[in-house]
Amino acid sequence: MLGILFIILSNIGGVYIPILLRNSIDELKNNLDFNLVIKNTILVVVTSAVAGVFRFMIRQTIIVVSREIEFDLRQDFWQHIQKLPLRFFQNNSTGNIMAHATSDISAVRMFVGPAVMYSTDTGMRFFLILPIMLWMNTTLTLFALLPLPLLSFAVYLVMKKIHVRYTKIQEKFSDLTTKAQENFSGIRVVKSYLREDFEISQFEKESNEYLKRNMDLVKVRSLFQPIFYLIAGLSSIIVLWKGGTMIMNNQLSLGTMFAFLTYLLMLIWPMIAFGWVANMIQQADASMKRLLKIFNEPYEISDSEKTDFNIKTIDGEIEFRNVKFRYRENLPLVLNDISLKIPKGSTVAFIGNTGVGKTSLINLIARLYDVTEGEVLIDGKNVKSIPLEVVRKNIGLVPQDSFLFSDTLANNLMYGVSNPSQELIDFVSEVSQLKKDVESFPNGFETILGERGITLSGGQKQRASLARALAINPKILILDDSFSAVDTHTEEEILKRLKSFMKDRTSIIISHRISTVKDCDKIFVLENGKIAEEGNHDELIELNGIYADLHNKQLLEEELSELN
Repeated sequence: MLGILFIILSNIGGVYIPILLRNSIDELKNNLDFNLVIKNTILVVVTSAVAGVFRFMIRQTIIVVSREIEFDLRQDFWQHIQKLPLRFFQNNSTGNIMAHATSDISAVRMFVGPAVMYSTDTGMRFFLILPIMLWMNTTLTLFALLPLPLLSFAVYLVMKKIHVRYTKIQEKFSDLTTKAQENFSGIRVVKSYLREDFEISQFEKESNEYLKRNMDLVKVRSLFQPIFYLIAGLSSIIVLWKGGTMIMNNQLSLGTMFAFLTYLLMLIWPMIAFGWVANMIQQADASMKRLLKIFNEPYEISDSEKTDFNIKTIDGEIEFRNVKFRYRENLPLVLNDISLKIPKGSTVAFIGNTGVGKTSLINLIARLYDVTEGEVLIDGKNVKSIPLEVVRKNIGLVPQDSFLFSDTLANNLMYGVSNPSQELIDFVSEVSQLKKDVESFPNGFETILGERGITLSGGQKQRASLARALAINPKILILDDSFSAVDTHTEEEILKRLKSFMKDRTSIIISHRISTVKDCDKIFVLENGKIAEEGNHDELIELNGIYADLHNKQLLEEELSELN
C-alpha cells in the first residue's frame, strides 16, 4: 500500500512537469524574461527531484516486499514438501521438484514485484495524463488515442501465445534438471560403463529442445516492443499532423503542443512496460499453476482429529490385525491379510524372497505408508491415533539404502539427536562396530563425507546408518536388511552388542541371511504378501518348509565357498 502511494506521488510530480514546460514556453513567447526562465527551471528541477525520491521509495517498498513474499513462498514450499508422503517422491523426480523450487517461484516473484509495480505505475500514468490531455484539448486527445484499440488486440493475441510457450519451457526445464541430477548422483555408474559421451549427447538433446522452446517464446516476445513503438509512433504522427494544423489555425498554442508530445513520450514507456508486464503475468500464471499442483498434494499421513495428543511415548508392543496394503488403487496387494503380534522387548525377524512385502510391512509401523485395510497397533492403540512425532521419534529405522548427508561423520551419526555429545558418538559407533574404522580416517569423526557418503564403503555406510538409529535411543529398532554389505564376523559382533543395547526394547530384523535371524525370539516367513510360516529357528527347521529350504541352500553356499 505504501508502494502504491509512492507511485501516485511520483506520477503526480512527473505529470506536472509538462504543464510547467507548457506554461514556460507560452510565457516566454509573450515575455522574454531571464528571471522567468530561472524560476521555471528551478520549479522543474525541484518537481523532478521530488518525483525521483518517491520513485526510489517505490522500489524500497514493492520490490522489497516481493522478495519477502518470495522468501515466504519458498519456505512454505519447503515445509509442504517435507510433509508429503513417500508416495509423492516416488512419482515425482528430484529434478522436477527442484525446478519448482527455483524458476517457478522466481517467476511468481516477478509478478508480485515488478509486474504489480509497473502495472500500477502504467495505470496511474494513464489515469493522470488522460484527463490533463482532455483538459488541454479534447479533439487532439481523441486523435492521439485512435491507434490504442490496435494495442488491445495485439496484446490479446500475444499473451495467449506466451502462456502456452512458457508452460512448455518450464516442463522442459524440469526434464533438464532431472537429467543433470541423475547424472551427478549416478556419476560412478556413468563412468563405470563408459557412457560419458552418451550422456553428453543426451544432455545436449535435452538442452537443444529447451533452447528451441525458449526461442519460440523469444520470437513471440520480440513482437511486443515493435508493436508498441509502432502504435506510439502512429500517435505522435497523428498529433504532429493534427496539432500542427491547429497551431497554424491559431486553435492551439505552441506550449500545449509541446506538452502533448511530452505526454505522449511519457506514455511510450508505460505502453512498453504493459507488454513486459503482460509477459510476466503469463509466466507467473503458468508457474503458479505448476506450484499449486504441489501445494494441493494432500499430506495423506498426518495427525488428525482422531489423534490422542496425550500420548507422549510408546513402549514397543506391535500388532497387525487383518492388514492389507497396496501402493495405489490400481496396483495389486503387496500385503494380504497379515495378522501377527510382537511383544514388547522381543526380537523378531521377517524373512523371505525379494518382493514378498517385508519392507512394506515395516514401513507401516513407522507410518511411512498407511494400511489399505485393517489396522496396525502400537501398545494396543491404532498407530493413527498416536501423534506422528511420537511414533517416528521412538522408532529407529535403518533402511536398505543407507543414505548419508554430505557433512561430517559426527553430524551424520547425531542427525536425530537434540543434544549430541562425544560420549554418545563413541558409544553408538562402538555398538555398530564403526569406531575401529573411524580411527583410520584423517579427521576422525570430523571427516567430511562426500555426497550420499560416497567416501565410505557399503559396509561402513550401513554401520553409520545403524549408529544413527541407535543414537536416538529408540523403543523400536527396525533393521531392514542392514547387514547385507557387512561381513559375517562383524555382523555377529554387532548383533551381540545389540542384544545388550535393545534389552527391554523391541527389535525387528529383515534379512536374507539365516545366520542373522536364527537367534531371534520369533521368525516370520513371508510369501506372496502372506505369512507362510512362523516360529523360532528350531521350530521352522523341523517344519521343513520354506525356511528350512533357505537354510539348506545357504549352508550349501557356505560349504562351496569354503571349498573354493
